[in-house]
Amino acid sequence: MSSIKQVISEAVERVKTPTPIRLRDLIRQIRAARTAADERSVVQKECAYIRTTFREEDNAWRCRNVAKLLYIHMLGYPAHFGQLECLKLIASPRFTDKRIGYLGAMLLLDERQDVHLLVTNSLKNDLNSQTQFVIGLALCTLGAICSPEMSRDLAGEVERLLKSSNAYIRKKAALCAFRIIRKVPELMEIFIPATRSLLTDKTHGVLITGVILITEMCERSPDTLLHFKKLVPNLVRILKSLIMAGYSPEHDVSGISDPFLQVKLLRLLRVLGRNDSEASETMNDILAQVATNTETSKNVGNAILYETVLTIMDIKSESGLRVLAVNILGRFLLNNDKNIRYVALNTLLKTVHADNNAVQRHRSTIVECLKDPDVSIRRRAMELCFALINTNNIRTMMKELLVFLDKADAEFKSQCSSNMFIAAEMHAPSRRWHLDTMLKVLTTASNHVRDDVMANVIQLISESSSLHGYITRQLWKCLRGHAEDQPLIQVAAWCIGEFGDLLPFQTNDGAEDEPIQVSEDEVIDLFQKILLNNHTTCVTREYVLMALIKLGTRFKDSTARIQRLVGSFASHIDVELQQRSIESSRLFGKYTKLWHELLERMPVIENKHQTAGLPNGDSTNENGSSENHTVLENTRKQPAVVDSQESNALLDLLGGMDPIVTADVSKTNDASQVSSNLDLLDLLGGFGSDVGGPLPNPSSGFLPVRTDPILSPTLNNHNNNNVGTLGGLLIDGFGLQHSSSVQNIMLPITAYENNGLKIVFSFDKPVDNPQMTVITLSASNSSIHPITEFLFQAAVPKTFQLQLLSPSSTTVPPGNSGSISQVIRVVNPNQNQLRMRIKISYVQDGATIQEQSEVNNFPSAMWQQ
Repeated sequence: MSSIKQVISEAVERVKTPTPIRLRDLIRQIRAARTAADERSVVQKECAYIRTTFREEDNAWRCRNVAKLLYIHMLGYPAHFGQLECLKLIASPRFTDKRIGYLGAMLLLDERQDVHLLVTNSLKNDLNSQTQFVIGLALCTLGAICSPEMSRDLAGEVERLLKSSNAYIRKKAALCAFRIIRKVPELMEIFIPATRSLLTDKTHGVLITGVILITEMCERSPDTLLHFKKLVPNLVRILKSLIMAGYSPEHDVSGISDPFLQVKLLRLLRVLGRNDSEASETMNDILAQVATNTETSKNVGNAILYETVLTIMDIKSESGLRVLAVNILGRFLLNNDKNIRYVALNTLLKTVHADNNAVQRHRSTIVECLKDPDVSIRRRAMELCFALINTNNIRTMMKELLVFLDKADAEFKSQCSSNMFIAAEMHAPSRRWHLDTMLKVLTTASNHVRDDVMANVIQLISESSSLHGYITRQLWKCLRGHAEDQPLIQVAAWCIGEFGDLLPFQTNDGAEDEPIQVSEDEVIDLFQKILLNNHTTCVTREYVLMALIKLGTRFKDSTARIQRLVGSFASHIDVELQQRSIESSRLFGKYTKLWHELLERMPVIENKHQTAGLPNGDSTNENGSSENHTVLENTRKQPAVVDSQESNALLDLLGGMDPIVTADVSKTNDASQVSSNLDLLDLLGGFGSDVGGPLPNPSSGFLPVRTDPILSPTLNNHNNNNVGTLGGLLIDGFGLQHSSSVQNIMLPITAYENNGLKIVFSFDKPVDNPQMTVITLSASNSSIHPITEFLFQAAVPKTFQLQLLSPSSTTVPPGNSGSISQVIRVVNPNQNQLRMRIKISYVQDGATIQEQSEVNNFPSAMWQQ
């Protein structure tokens, strides 16, 4: 009787309470909204009504309202106020309520919110339910929102369900265990006994979940990997039965029996066979059967073949099997589907180093992919072409890449030109071919050539002493037809400025296609045209202006015109050009005796491989000590004292002048020689205005320091106060370093070395600040992949002061073909021992790498006086 009354009362309450709109009606209203404002109005109105109904204790429409709220949440509107209502639905005995409640918990709850802990008890109760679908709901929810605490509380229940006689429950429990292991790996051990039995299950659903669970365990634990390697014969047997099985409507997909299970099995075999010869030998035959018997007309078969190729290349397989795998990828390259071609190129790029000869057989097909309309395929094909270059095919591949470079988009040209220089440097058959190829790269890539390529080409020209005349004439020919290409102009200006006197001469070796007749006026006219062109950058103008200054000593009949042209930039708006013009004008006017000595040809620029232990861009002097620009700054701050030995050292560095033997300049008999020396000292500046009397003779000597202003024409900031003198850029390379700055030698140390990246610290202590140490970081890359997005961070104890300057670049080229540098300044006021914690992040071969380390082997001279 009481139950009848309860039913009647509930019916009366439903009549009194207005019925909420159904989910389908809400969807129609939202879709009918013409504007975003109308949609927000409908959602806000419905959310207000749902909040009102949630305040009622006995709400007969809670399930419908939560379902609507979940749809609103999927549209991106806030729905967090429905979290507790989901918990109430989960606690309901009705399956329809539990279904919506668990769905809401998976969408609205996660482990970052404390509310999700309240559902733990409900999950435990439902895991012990007699209904398989309720258990399945609980397992799905646990796998989706489990936290470490919840996983530890319910792992035992999941392990029990793995042994259930119901295949549906075993499948759900295996997937839940997979999620728990990802969250809490130490819980893996309790699932191992029950997991082995899953591989003997006849149900494909349970079998595939068991394979997924075992794969995750093996990837996370080496001990578990050894445990499951015993199951390789069983896995091979399962895979073979799938291949040999007849038609099964339940598992057939496009004529292939359960391709999903085959893919998972191949992936597990790859994990188990990696670095294991015995396991690899066991699976060689079945992999060959899969590779030869799988149908390739459907995408399903291509997916299986792709996993087979990955497995073959990752385990210790036979050489014939590897060739078969590469041939499969070669067939993928001929497929009409762009996605399959991209996958093939991407996989070949990873496997080319494992079997280069097999990939070389498909070189023509890979080169054809350079013409593909899809930008992603072209990029992967370009990277693979560079990986295939060797000494035998360098000429053919460079021709194809030059054609690609000519027609490529702007986004490809900078990377392609850089890689072409690296490949030519590694495999060039001759020096002249190398120079000709890089000249074609400069003319083809136009203004997309990177600065490092341009600098390396200049260094290559400097090394090729026997080809200076040839390359100068070739650059002159290219310059006349490409007067808008800034990198080409800079290289040509440097070369003509250095070797302009060789331009009119011809050789008899037949190296050049046609003889050229070049007059001095033609060269100056072209340089003047470039200087006055509005599209010429300031850096290019600096190169051209410096080339003209040097040509003043190479061209005998055009010196006056060069002086007028250079002098016209004395009032230029750019300070760099203005300083060069003023300095050269004073050189031409007052110091004519020093022309040839100061503007003589630069010595051969040292290869970066020969200065690997030094900071990037530095060189070594005759005594083998490292030179640094900080020395120049410190020298300018020292007292203005110099003796005849110092001037002799400078004169000897410049060359062409006899040294002074006597210690006192005022007692020298040769007045002209003294005058020349004093002119030189006055030219360098910083020694005071009184040069008529005897110069002091300090006890310690000075070491000359030389830099290459032509190669790096950009001015240093500390030279900007010398605009009116010749102590600025033109003679910026000649400074003086006191011997006391090197009395405590601090040898370089290796701070980090991993994945081919090597970071070396070299040290210098400024004379005027003994508490400071200047650390120059030099990063080189010995791997075959370039390192990009390089970021170096450091931390020191609070008693130190640390300053990190910007690095010279964020890209470290591969194969030790270059390096980048970064200056670190450390102030140690308490003279404590230095310890530094460093953090390095970079991208290599598409993978982002972050590592931390501590450096505590700094030389003791840093803190000991």
